Amino acid sequence: MNPSDGSQLVDVDGRQVRIGHLDKVMYPSVGVTKAEVIDYYSRVAGVLLPQLRDRPVTRIRFPQGVAGQKFFEKNIPAGAPGWLRRQVLRAAPGSDDEGKELTFPFLEDLAAIVWSANQGALELHTPQWRVGLDEEVRNPDRLVIDLDPGLPAALAQCAAVAHVVADRLRADGLTTVPVTSGGKGLQLYAALDGRRTVMEVHQYAHDLAYELAAAHPKLIVANMSKALRGGKVLLDWSQNHPGKTTITPYSLRGNERPTVAAPRTWDELADEGLAQLTPDDVLDRLERDGDPFDGR
Repeated sequence: MNPSDGSQLVDVDGRQVRIGHLDKVMYPSVGVTKAEVIDYYSRVAGVLLPQLRDRPVTRIRFPQGVAGQKFFEKNIPAGAPGWLRRQVLRAAPGSDDEGKELTFPFLEDLAAIVWSANQGALELHTPQWRVGLDEEVRNPDRLVIDLDPGLPAALAQCAAVAHVVADRLRADGLTTVPVTSGGKGLQLYAALDGRRTVMEVHQYAHDLAYELAAAHPKLIVANMSKALRGGKVLLDWSQNHPGKTTITPYSLRGNERPTVAAPRTWDELADEGLAQLTPDDVLDRLERDGDPFDGR
């Protein structure tokens, strides 16, 4: 025990992780504490780690919970444990940090996830590409299309449009997994074979979105202008850019109430009561049904 701040070193699978302030309330509206956040991330580690593996992580930290200030953190912070994997990467052209060298953390095991959760990193965001242990940046191994509803459109309209997008991707031999974002909409993920470069995937997503917007102008918009989104679903193709990240499946969201970027089945998307899921919902579904990403 550290008498100055009440923190303590705990053993997590043979690694020493310092944790503290476990009673800090992270979601005041429902009283969820940091201890409960760490517990959630520990319990989903088995399905979260495959999504994080070899991907540099941008974390959104809420040191005082969701009622306080938040900040994006790309660089690994001072005092991070020496065993935590890290790598220097140059920010991609077109990104907010274009040209800068950033030292990213990689969350590769349960200890790293616990460390991150203790830091108040409620949201974990990752790119569509991975970095090998040989430090080579690989071509994307997944495509993501983010479906963002413009009021009065909502999640139900996103689900309807998701079928349109999935059918079009299926025509190109791609199988999709829907993920309700924990926010307003959902994402569709499709596994790639790594043969296309990141800019080729980015261009493919752009062209796909504009093709579908032209074919379904009353339902879909591909232009990023907010003025054009009213009552439609934006197909955000931009998250395939090398400098962009997407909320990682199974990550918490920093909303007033805790929600999760939750992988779903297509049967669930047909449910009239489709809604964003809470951490308890996700844990119950995993125990009952397993991971929708299995065998993708």
